[in-house]
Amino acid sequence: MELDRDLCSLQEARNLVRAARKAQEALKDFTQEQVDHIIDMMREAGEANAARLAMMAVSETGMGNYNDKCFKNYFASRTLYEFIKPMKTVGIIREDQEQKLWEIAEPVGVIAGIVPTTNPTSTVIYKAMIALKSRNAIVFSPHPSAVRCTNEAAKIMQQAAAAAGAPEGVIGCILNISMGATNELMKHPDVAMILATGGSALVKAAYSSGKPALGVGPGNVPAFVERSADLAKAAEYIVMGKTFDNGTICASE
Repeated sequence: MELDRDLCSLQEARNLVRAARKAQEALKDFTQEQVDHIIDMMREAGEANAARLAMMAVSETGMGNYNDKCFKNYFASRTLYEFIKPMKTVGIIREDQEQKLWEIAEPVGVIAGIVPTTNPTSTVIYKAMIALKSRNAIVFSPHPSAVRCTNEAAKIMQQAAAAAGAPEGVIGCILNISMGATNELMKHPDVAMILATGGSALVKAAYSSGKPALGVGPGNVPAFVERSADLAKAAEYIVMGKTFDNGTICASE
């Protein structure tokens, strides 16, 4: 008997969330030193595989170019790591003696990570690192045009995290992707938050899920160049930004 593909994808999403929930229950008790060691190993794996993942992304999606995707993968690994490295994400992170206030960092649980076709591998590296830095698990839903490279990036991040002591299943990715699986992931009761990067409809669906969501949708907005600007420099930067990775960056003018 042949199983229905859509039903298989729904079940896969549920299984991944279940595994992530179990892993996060263990991860939430990790110390700051343990968490930072995991993130460092993920950073190292991201850097080591930046070129291979870039090649996979360009080959599978037909978008962008190899050199710029290498840079994005490296940026999502090294530059992000340097930014979040000093952040305290365990226990008391700030004390205000005058107001008699303590800020205590607590994880939210399992995060749904929605991944676009324009920046698949760098998005996985970035979201996986910020999720685990804050002691959260994450399950990714790839774009149908970027399933293989997205899963490979998630696998690399999971293996690096596990080798550093993180629980198995703390990073997962749907392989048999469908719209139903993505919706199941976002609406699953054990998913506490959504990080959605994609088209307008997908971001709107994330915001309509009934749970906290951070969405990044289409950009490429018009830019105004004021008369006092250095016009030659402005033109150079606009062209540079718009042509980076063949114009796939939604933050460019």
